[in-house]
Amino acid sequence: MALYEHIFIARQDISSQQVEGLTDMVVAVLEENGGKVHKTEYWGLKSLAYRVKKNRKGHYSLLNIEADHAAVAEMERRISLNDDIIRHMTLRVEQHEADESIQMRNKNRDERRGPRRSDNDEGGRDDRRRDSKPEGDAS
Repeated sequence: MALYEHIFIARQDISSQQVEGLTDMVVAVLEENGGKVHKTEYWGLKSLAYRVKKNRKGHYSLLNIEADHAAVAEMERRISLNDDIIRHMTLRVEQHEADESIQMRNKNRDERRGPRRSDNDEGGRDDRRRDSKPEGDAS
């Protein structure tokens, strides 16, 4: 069986629970046809580069798939019939990434970082006055 990465974009006006339902539908179609889904990631609601079917934003989801071509073709056929999915793309890959995708790393980056400034820092300005001389200056 071949390895695939599948990404779909769902309409902006559906909820994240409905996107999970769409993902479950895709997984069920693949498993009915002998495929396996190794990983699913919900990337969240993101802005689109341009309007797609009157939508400015979309819910992005990624699936790492191991399946035959027939199973992937059936999955894409059913996705094209669904009005909630506005775009989809399937790529054949040599191997899946073991860890989380770039999008998830960027999404979680802000959670791992500490605050940018401490509470006593005022915009990064130095509290010393410009006209004061440094200590130990004899002039």
